[in-house]
This record gives sequence, structure tokens and C-alpha cells, in this order.
Amino acid sequence: MAGTRREVRRPHVEVGQGRPLREARDRRRALLGHVAPRQAGGADDDDVTGSPFVLRGGGGRRRGQTGEDEQGQQQGGRTPGTKGVTSAGHGPTVVIRAGRAGVGHNGDMRRLSRPHLILGVVLFVLVAAWPVAKFLVFFPQDQWQVDVQVYREGGLSVLQGRDIYAQMTQPPQLLPFTYPPIAALLSVPLAFVPFEVAAWGWTIAQLAADVAIVWFAWYRLRERVGVWAPVLVGVVAAGFLWTQPVGDGIRFAQVNAFLVLACLLDLQRPRQRWLMTVPPGVLVGLAMAIKLTPGVFVIHYLVGKRWREAGWAIGTATFVSLAAWFLLPQASFAFWGGALSDPTRLGPNEGSANQAFRATLLRRGLDGPELLLAWAPWLLVVGVAVYWVARRAHRQGDWVAEVAAVGLAGFLLSPVSWVHHLHWIMVIVPAILGPGVVRWRQPDWPRVAAAAVVVAWFVCTLPFWGVLWVRADRDPRWVGDLLQEGNVIGSVVVLVLLAWAVRRSDREMTAAEPEAAPRVTP
Repeated sequence: MAGTRREVRRPHVEVGQGRPLREARDRRRALLGHVAPRQAGGADDDDVTGSPFVLRGGGGRRRGQTGEDEQGQQQGGRTPGTKGVTSAGHGPTVVIRAGRAGVGHNGDMRRLSRPHLILGVVLFVLVAAWPVAKFLVFFPQDQWQVDVQVYREGGLSVLQGRDIYAQMTQPPQLLPFTYPPIAALLSVPLAFVPFEVAAWGWTIAQLAADVAIVWFAWYRLRERVGVWAPVLVGVVAAGFLWTQPVGDGIRFAQVNAFLVLACLLDLQRPRQRWLMTVPPGVLVGLAMAIKLTPGVFVIHYLVGKRWREAGWAIGTATFVSLAAWFLLPQASFAFWGGALSDPTRLGPNEGSANQAFRATLLRRGLDGPELLLAWAPWLLVVGVAVYWVARRAHRQGDWVAEVAAVGLAGFLLSPVSWVHHLHWIMVIVPAILGPGVVRWRQPDWPRVAAAAVVVAWFVCTLPFWGVLWVRADRDPRWVGDLLQEGNVIGSVVVLVLLAWAVRRSDREMTAAEPEAAPRVTP
């Protein structure tokens, strides 16, 4: 009709990758397995991939999805029975399956069933019985819980006004207090109870911390098993007591379990509800104030330009240390003015129990400038490698691998690293397993094999096998020397496997990403 305008409807061209940033982020997290698992017995349980998420094209209808569900999805809503982001019919969509009745990513325990909880406790006690009994019931009294003796002596020195860093534990150990003054203040409660009570109480607290580490670090598998989570956590946590680093933590009554847990919670994403009011970096700062090794996390923050976390960590450690200086000025001056720079206070640095690379050089006869020249390249290479792994893991949103890499750096770079300092193995193993651990029908066997190698390696007490070999004057001598460096070599192997696992996650994500092809919609 003359005078009538004709409206021409142009096709709408949409590029497949042009989705909102938040959806792209959630898809990336889903590809890593950082999501809730599939619904048990649901319509998608026969999915051949065994994956906890579904990647489907836009406009398609999921198995079992009704027209009403699809309509609701196209209106920007969530499909009933799913958790996750939908894309209103445009482009590929990750639909995150609903989890089994159990616990969520934030560790909510309200839906745990009592029978499974009881079974988990029973299995934990059964599996942990021998490692705990070996060190607390059958161990020689002169070597019994020696580190809690150190803590208790520090607390007693505070109460009695003694010089904290001049006191020694009872013979034959004669160990000095080697921690910052704030640790002595925190040890005061131990001085109010008999030593035996303090030792048993410390062991129970350590075991609880180990269970908590597994609960959070193994969240992928924990969510996958649903109501069986207490059983999984109990068996895995008790199983780690059979490894040398974690078992020696019980043997000596060490503090490492609490430090690992603090750093793990500080970097966890999303944070626990009860930690929402605590800024990221505070727990790392507290851990660093108690023992200096967690300071590697501050270096990680600074190198990664994460100024907020670094600021809170440094500020917290500084505030706590200044508070201790105000309460214990003489002890603070003694520690920061001399005791800190004396590594001999920590014990014989060249002994086989010290599995730092610097100790390896000492055992080879190096000292003075030669030692520094040989140690410096190690620090540089390991530092760069750890930064690469941790940075890549952080960009992927894989906070477990990030914690594992940075924690391992503390062991590799420290001048003194006792065997029990490698408590990070409880985080390293799930970091290597990655998201493939939740796929029942198609498990990621290379990851499983790598994790099994790590566990088997540290179940063996290689350094002390080497000591026995050398003392027996067996041939060839180099076998004993090599075994004595077992955990040094093992920690390097672990770093390589962590780098491989993080790189593998990158490849898996790239392979799962659809090609960015333009799509024309009328």
C-alpha cells in the first residue's frame, strides 16, 4: 500500500563466545568441577561422561525437560532440579546438576544422616588406631610428644617470668623454644594441666584439624558421595596418618595441622559463612605470626598483585607481633634480635630428618659461600616454578591446587624442613586428583595414578631407610645417600605433578570449550 512503511526485520547475529562475563566464569568453574554433583538416580545418571555438569547447545532441550521448564529457562529462570546458569536459549549452556542429599560446597553439615556420621567415626577410629597407639601408647617415654613439651615450657616461662628462649625441655631431649613470642602466649593454657593431659588433648585437636582439612580440601569427592561424606572423610583423614609427614605430626605433637587448616580456609572460595566477616589474608597472617613458614603465602599475594590479601596478612601478623612485644618485650627482643637468625636452635641441620635442599647440600659437605652459591639457583628455580603453578591455579579458580603449590613452596624453600613440615600432602593429593575424581564411569586414571604415587612415596620412610643403609655399611653407598634424600626428591616430584595437573586442567577446559563460530538467528 502506498505510503505504508515496510519494516525489514534483520537477522540477529550472535557470536557463540559473546556471553556475559559471569556466565563465562561459571562455565569455567563447572569445567573444573567446582560445582555441585549430579542428582543420584536422576534422569542424567546414564550420562556416559560421568561428569558433574552438562554442556549443551542453546535452544536444545535437555533429557527429561518439559516444555514448561524450557519456557521458564528462556525467560531467564532456572530449570527446576538444577543449579547453575542458563543462557536464555543462546549459545552453549552449562547446566549444573543438583547434588545428592548431603553437604554442599560450603561444608553445611545440617543434612548429614546420623548413621553415616557414626559409621564415619567408627571407621576413622579403626583406621587411625595403630598410628595413634604407636606414638602415644607404645612410644618410648623419653621421646614422647616432645614438641608439646616445648610449647608447654614456653607457657610456663610466661607464667613464671623466665627467659623463654633460654629454657630447655627435660633431658634427654633438651629442646629450646623456637617460635615467636605470640606462640608462647598461646601456649599458656597448656601450663595449667599436667603434661600427659596436654599431650593427649593436643593429639585430639590435631586429629580434629586433620579431619577438617580433608573435609574442605576433598570437597569435590565429598560432594559427589553425598550422605556418605562422613565415611569418606573419616577413612581418608585416618589413612593420611599412615604417611610419614602426617604420622610424624602425631609422633612429635606438632602444630602443622593447624597452620595448614588456617591457610586452607583463608584461600577457600567461596568462603565459609562463619568466615564471611573475616577478610581474606587474616588467617594467613595469624599462621605467619605463630610460625614464619606460612609467610610464603604473603609472597604469593604480593607477586600476584593481590594487595588486599597481602595487606590483611601483613597487617594481622604485625598487629599480633606488636601485641606480643607489648606483653613480652624482653622475649620479643631476644627472638627478633637473635634467636630467629640462629638455625642451629632448630636441631642438627645436616641430619636426615631435615629434608630441605639446604640440608642436602650440608650432607654433601658444602658450607659457607659454596653453600649459598649452590642454594641460590635452587631458590630461584623453585620460586618461579611454584609461582607459575599457583598463579595458573588461581586463574582457574582451583583454590585447592593454589594452596597445595604455595604450601609446598614453604617446604622446598625453607632452610630447615623437617619431615612433618610436609603436612601439605593432605591438600596436595586432592589437588593432583582434580575434577576427574568425581567421574565414576570414566575416571581420570593418569591423575589417580599420580596421586597414588604420591601417597605411596610418603608412606615409605625413605630418609630413615637411607640412614639404616649407611649405618649398616652396605654397598653401594650411593643407594643409602639417595634414600636419605627421599623426601627432597619426593617434594620435587610432587611439584612436577602439580604443574602437570594444573596444565592438564587447562587442556581439559580448552577441549570442552565450544568453537567461537557465529550463529545467525532470525
